[in-house]
Amino acid sequence: IELKSGILNIFLKTGSVFTQVDLWLGLSYCDGKWNEVTVNKEGSVILASMNELREQTLEPHVQQLKVNSPVYVGGIPPEIQNFYKELGLEQGFGGCMKDVKFTRGAVVNLASVSSSAVRVNLDGCLSTDSAVNCRGNDSILVYRGKEQSVYESGLQPFTEYLYRVVASNEGGSVSSAWTRVRTRESVPQNVPTPSRVHSINGYSIEVTWDKPAGVIGVIEKYILKAYEEDGPNVPITSAELADTSMLTGILTGLHPFTNYAVTLTACTLAGCTESLHALNISTPQEAPEDVQPPTAISFPTFLLMSWSPPKTPNGIITQYTLYMNGVPIYFGNGTKYVVKDLAVFTPHQFLLTACTLAGCTNSSQVTLFTAQLPPSHVDAPVLTVLDSRTIYVQWKEPVEVNGILDRYIIYIANNEQNFTKWNAIYNSTELFLDFTIRQLFPGTEYLIKLAACTGGGCSISEASTAITDESTPEGVPAPKAQSYSSDSFNISWTKPEYPNGIITSYGLYMDGVLMQNSSQLSCYAYGLAPWSLHSFRVQACTAKGCALGPLVEARTMEASPEGTVDIFAIVDGSKEVQLKWFAPNKPNGKLTYTALVTGLFYADQ
Repeated sequence: IELKSGILNIFLKTGSVFTQVDLWLGLSYCDGKWNEVTVNKEGSVILASMNELREQTLEPHVQQLKVNSPVYVGGIPPEIQNFYKELGLEQGFGGCMKDVKFTRGAVVNLASVSSSAVRVNLDGCLSTDSAVNCRGNDSILVYRGKEQSVYESGLQPFTEYLYRVVASNEGGSVSSAWTRVRTRESVPQNVPTPSRVHSINGYSIEVTWDKPAGVIGVIEKYILKAYEEDGPNVPITSAELADTSMLTGILTGLHPFTNYAVTLTACTLAGCTESLHALNISTPQEAPEDVQPPTAISFPTFLLMSWSPPKTPNGIITQYTLYMNGVPIYFGNGTKYVVKDLAVFTPHQFLLTACTLAGCTNSSQVTLFTAQLPPSHVDAPVLTVLDSRTIYVQWKEPVEVNGILDRYIIYIANNEQNFTKWNAIYNSTELFLDFTIRQLFPGTEYLIKLAACTGGGCSISEASTAITDESTPEGVPAPKAQSYSSDSFNISWTKPEYPNGIITSYGLYMDGVLMQNSSQLSCYAYGLAPWSLHSFRVQACTAKGCALGPLVEARTMEASPEGTVDIFAIVDGSKEVQLKWFAPNKPNGKLTYTALVTGLFYADQ
């Protein structure tokens, strides 16, 4: 069915039979009023009528008309036009339709039953000024000249115009057929504020609006926008609605318990216009989101619990519930709670529930431990003396650790320092249960203690005692021999630098002969000759053997010489005498001589 140049053409092709009905209308339909068009096929009769005008024809071979394909109203898509070239189809229909019926059924609502629509204005019909514009004799001259193109401005938006060109010369004129064009749409004006906003839940709202008045053109889409009332002038969320027949839309992506300003934007191909004012709405509360698990400051027998409000509360928090091991232990609005009477270093599962009026949300479950303490008791280590310089230490893990064992420490002290200075000889996080102490002193008594440590501190055992095997002394000192008379010595010495056991005796050798063997550290030697040279050496003994110190020499004090001094004089000339003498029998010291001379001495005059 096609309306062209004042003729209503009906083309019908059933099988290989092609039938055409032409109903002359002229310009009778161009009066700004509704015209009723009917096309009817009954048997072999094909009837076309408009208002009071009628035309019919007979189909050569009667065939039943079956429609098993889409029905296109106003034109057909470009992709299928090549299949119907024989119809000579022109561009799509420009105008308005209403009350479309097929057979005797109900009136079809094209907006609701159509599967697709392209460049269709569903907002109503054009103004009645088309009754004037489509009459050939009412046309307005827009150009006169010799050019073959013209640009006309000042037209109305989205309005249909008919143009034809008359070419003339002195011999006469010829006219073209009328050509129909439509100007483009304008940007919508006076877009109304949404008439109603209804909250579906805390995250979405339903918005209703009225059709914008005075829109010249086809509304392509509506856009709903939501702004936070106190936020930046940027929409938090928006929704584009392409079905412009619907005046209700859903806007999602909102935040619960938030104030929003909602606007409506209407768009044509020329652009979009947003409503000047907004409709305010507050979304309802929802259950909280991102509820954080509780944290705790740990003590040995209690936990100081605390928690933060949900990152997304979605409303006013009415209550927190704290669960420990699946049992609720706290209800209230606070954010702290002390859990008492707990065992040392014990795990507990905690979960926090936060509630608004709309519902509750659980946090993830978290396992928290009470704090560690030092071990309750540490047994004294077991010591095994391996040799004179090595002790093997063994110990057991504490029965009540009160935490996680972190390290063992071994402290040692010896009798050489009167057990007052303790040194840490072993400190390791390798949780072995033995250690060998080397490079000790032989024959020395040691006290050894074990410390076991957790994150809560250390506990120290009682001391165990061990004595290394004795050995021969080392560092036996040299004796100190002092003579206070010409016939005696006072000899003294100190203990060996390393006794390597218990000193059983000291021996003093003088001139290679053992003159004293006792536990004394001194000796008195007498009956010696004056200025006599003697050697001394100290020997120190333990049960394992003896060792000698270095050799020293000393002399007794001098005494007066004993005996006579025999002197001889030999005359060497008139003025010289040579004297010689023999030492006394017992010098008793380092001698010096003095010669005394009496008589006259020669002197030069």
